Amino acid sequence: MVSKPFNLLTALLFTLGALHTSFAIPNLQDTDNVLLRRQQVEGSGASQAGVGSRQSVDPPPPPGPPNFTGTKLVNDRDHPWRPLRNGDIRGPCPGLNTLASHGYLPRDGVASPSQIVTAVQEGFNMENTGAIFLTYLAHLLDGNLVTDLLSIGGETPKTGPAPPPPALAGGLNVHGTFEGDAGLTRADAFFGDNHSFNQTLFDQLVEFSNRYGGGFFNLTVAAEYRYARIQDSITTNPEFSFTNVRYVTAYGETVLTANLFSDGRQTDRKVSMDAAASFFRDMRFPDDFHRASQPVSGAGDVEQVIGPHPWLPGGNADGKVNNYVVDPTSADFTNPCRLYSHVVGSVVELYPNPTGNLKRNLIKNLHYWYTGVNGGCSELFPYGHL
Repeated sequence: MVSKPFNLLTALLFTLGALHTSFAIPNLQDTDNVLLRRQQVEGSGASQAGVGSRQSVDPPPPPGPPNFTGTKLVNDRDHPWRPLRNGDIRGPCPGLNTLASHGYLPRDGVASPSQIVTAVQEGFNMENTGAIFLTYLAHLLDGNLVTDLLSIGGETPKTGPAPPPPALAGGLNVHGTFEGDAGLTRADAFFGDNHSFNQTLFDQLVEFSNRYGGGFFNLTVAAEYRYARIQDSITTNPEFSFTNVRYVTAYGETVLTANLFSDGRQTDRKVSMDAAASFFRDMRFPDDFHRASQPVSGAGDVEQVIGPHPWLPGGNADGKVNNYVVDPTSADFTNPCRLYSHVVGSVVELYPNPTGNLKRNLIKNLHYWYTGVNGGCSELFPYGHL
């Protein structure tokens, strides 16, 4: 049974995954020192004080809901699609990629958490609490906390000087959280490229949409395709990992594809294959696209996706395919506080001894993220209070 608080986690996807198989950061699916190894920065001499105060930003609180939360044309005159320029960054999330290509986010693909929360609300009508949860989760793990900037793709100097090791402001391409295995149209990291559009996987999505959705992607297709992608990774990826944050975002991104990529003037929440190609491949709103008619949280929809093929968190063990082992310690949809404490512990692993502006910003961003958790969990203060 999916708990009510966890329904908000479906709000990716975007994507933030989440809307996708690729969203990212240190591998919260792994345990022990794997997280630290993945985030190790070679040759970095940064201290846990972070970069100099001249480059430091005191992060503002996350934006609240917009005044108008109904449907509206978002592919409008003020937000034209433009092709990528040299140096522009895109990543695994088709939703964020589309927002950047239309100018709802900075077109270079580097943004502050506040800009991302505002953009996903304006462009897709994502519910405020879910937008805060996903955005600040990604920022805590993948962003530059001193400069308050996050890359929606790979690591870039545009986010500022590197943080102290073992942290890495690597952007959403970093494998393990939002970007994770069994993505909808991105390949597993084991095969090399975990963030680029994969035509073969998109063709499979089209085939499932034709078979189960009459040529449209809907929640019925989402359930079948999500299960198929899990089975494919089990049989082909000896390092397949499907636990904790990735377990939650994998189902969330599948739901959000149906909820956010369908035109808000429709009532049946189904996505044509032309529209899907526009988002996933072209990073572009379809012509005359209207956002959802009310704020999208995905409440109740995860059950429709996970229900036909219930699946527990786990992964392939011992580096072998077809060797899936359930992980009883992983967070799932029944215990939001387990996920919350797990992520806070992972942040402490990345920043064990922060001082100065970095410590201040960690305290603030952890609290901002907590306001989006909404699961009845007691707030944790690993770095104390301001």
